[in-house]
This record gives sequence, C-alpha cells and structure tokens, in this order.
Amino acid sequence: LEESQSFAFSNQNPNYPPLFNPPFSVQQKVLGGDFFNKVCGHLKLLEKEYFGLEFRHHSGNYVWLELLKPLIKQIKYTNDLFFRFIVKFFPPDPGQLKRGLTRYLFALQIKQDLSNGSLTCNDNSAALLVSHILQSEIGDFDEELDYQHLEMKHYVPNQEYLDHKIIKFHKKHRGVTPGESDIHLLEVARKLDMYGIRPHPAHDGEGMRINLAVTHSGVLVFQVWIHDFVIRNGFGHQIQCSHQKTGSVAGMSW
Repeated sequence: LEESQSFAFSNQNPNYPPLFNPPFSVQQKVLGGDFFNKVCGHLKLLEKEYFGLEFRHHSGNYVWLELLKPLIKQIKYTNDLFFRFIVKFFPPDPGQLKRGLTRYLFALQIKQDLSNGSLTCNDNSAALLVSHILQSEIGDFDEELDYQHLEMKHYVPNQEYLDHKIIKFHKKHRGVTPGESDIHLLEVARKLDMYGIRPHPAHDGEGMRINLAVTHSGVLVFQVWIHDFVIRNGFGHQIQCSHQKTGSVAGMSW
C-alpha cells in the first residue's frame, strides 16, 4: 500500500439505518486511533470507550484495529476490505450507559449477536428479547402486523417455533417507547451466560487451539475438548461446561 492511498468509510449494511451520511475518506498513513476517533465523531458518539473497529486479517481471522499503529502497518490488502464497528467491552450493568445513542448501538449489537447465533439462550429468553425488538421497531402489539413482521424479518435462529411466545410477550409491552425497549433488551441480555463473550481463536503454549474472550470479570480461555469445555477466568476459577455440538456452549454454571 502506498501512504498516499486513501479509502472511504461508510455504513452499507442494509439491515441497519445509515449511520455515516455522507461517507468519508482517510489516508492510509493515519493512526488507528485517529481513524477510530473520526468514526466516533461522525456518529457523534461520546461513550466511545466501549467500542472498537475490527477487520479481516490476511490470515482469515478478524482482528481489532490497533489504535497506536498506522493503518498502513496493519492492512496488507485492500480488496474487499471493510471495518466492523462493534461493541468491544460489555459493562456488567448496561444501566451505567449514560446516552441514548450508546444504548441504541448496544441494542443493535445484541440484535446482531442474537440473529447470528453467537448470543445463545433458551427459548423463553430469545422470545423475550425479540418481543422488545418488536416493540422498538413497530410499536404496540397488533396481531396481524406482528405476524407479518415476523414472517419478513428473522431475529433468531428457528424463529418460526417461537412466534407464539414472542407475540405473547409483545402484548405486555404496550406503551413502551423505543428508547425504553432498548433498556429492557439490554437488561434481559446482561443476565445471559454468553453476554459480552466474543471468543477469538488462538493457540496455547503447547499449540492447542483455544479461544480467548475479554469480559468485565477477566480473561476467559475456552479450551475445546471432545465432550466439554473448560473455561478459566482471570481469577483462576474454572467452569466446566457440556456442549451439544462443536464450537458452542450449551450450558454454563458458575
């Protein structure tokens, strides 16, 4: 890459409203931190310490943009390059988030994690989460509108089996505003076992494949065995977890 090259930054995900209008460009020699600050400035985001930018490394894994290095030192290829602006640190109590925009971005993250299956939970929790999303997006319960909306948009894997539960919960949210729905969504999400856990692939000292995740309680190490996981947090405690299929935690107890 030449230092004089630049690239544009814009939100092109059709699932979310446009956040960057118009898009903007930066030079490849800009520091990662300056680039990140410019993104936050376009968002008018003040509580930026919870967020980060990640991109697909040439190794194939997603990595965090390093704030103290120039982009040119981190990016080897620009073909199909895009950055993901996502939540990096999840507070144990989302109630400490002070601004509505921050809560809205957290709600978008929960919505995405629920949709792609990375935020696992039982059927009741999934239905309750989706009911708060419905209240935020379409307002008070309307049976015909609810069914039409759920048929067009899928918020959780196997949603068709949860429609009746989602609608049952949605009936109870009458009069709740979109901002209040975001708060309720985060309150439910924070109680889930996988809240704020975003595993990243790594290898231990013996070359075994592991996943690392940074949470408010410390660093979690996910070691994949044939029959279970061992999760070791930053305080040396171990959590034994059974799993139903490779790469997912089916249950967790502290």
